[in-house]
Amino acid sequence: MAGEIAFGVFGGSGFYSLLDEREEIPVDTPYGPPSAHVHVGELNGVRVAFMPRHGENHQLPPHRVNYRANVWAMHKLGVRRIVGPSACGSLQPDIAPGTFVVCDQFIDRTGGREDTFYDGPQTTHVAGADPYCADLRACLTRAAKEEGIDVRERGRVVVIQGPRFSTRAESHWFSGFADVINMTQYPEAWLARELEICYANVSLVTDWDAGVGGVEPVTAETAIRVFDANLDRLRALLIRAAPLIGPQPDDVCASALSSAVIH
Repeated sequence: MAGEIAFGVFGGSGFYSLLDEREEIPVDTPYGPPSAHVHVGELNGVRVAFMPRHGENHQLPPHRVNYRANVWAMHKLGVRRIVGPSACGSLQPDIAPGTFVVCDQFIDRTGGREDTFYDGPQTTHVAGADPYCADLRACLTRAAKEEGIDVRERGRVVVIQGPRFSTRAESHWFSGFADVINMTQYPEAWLARELEICYANVSLVTDWDAGVGGVEPVTAETAIRVFDANLDRLRALLIRAAPLIGPQPDDVCASALSSAVIH
């Protein structure tokens, strides 16, 4: 399967396969084994790389995913643009389950994760004001609208450590500054930026978080059931988006390291 890969996809909870005909490629990384082999094949006439971030059998909980190895594996295969779909909870009463949110900001509330490629000896500070690729977000938003999907064009995702869900008090606090909640966007999104790779997220809302909207607190069973019910819509979005995603533009993603290294 020769040829340039147009973009990569990290599949989230419940999203373990995307490509019907594919080549399975094992990739070694300096950071240990990635979650799974990379699958490479065609999606709507476009060459795409896919990896389930939790592993083929969801054996890796969010705090045990080797995010550095996963992103590096895509980088090693020449991927310059990545889409990271994920299940998420809603923190706002007006963002209902089944809504897709194309996030433009994250808030990190994780701890202890390996979250940088730059541990020295050369000090590197990558600017983080706008961590998601604007061009890639626009492609995904357009595709969602063309598919008739209820989509929010922007949103703030707070990323918690997991594997537990929030308490009611935490959920109430998070709702004051974020729209959705998730366990995997950090450091995945950020590591892509450190390698000058475009990255965009599509958050599929599976539930209202604990205490939001007066509904019963989320359970893993409920979240996966809603995600599974909407998985065909997510696949349709990615199929529609595939030909819209062009080569990496000369943007903030591609030049992230130009002023980051301290000499």
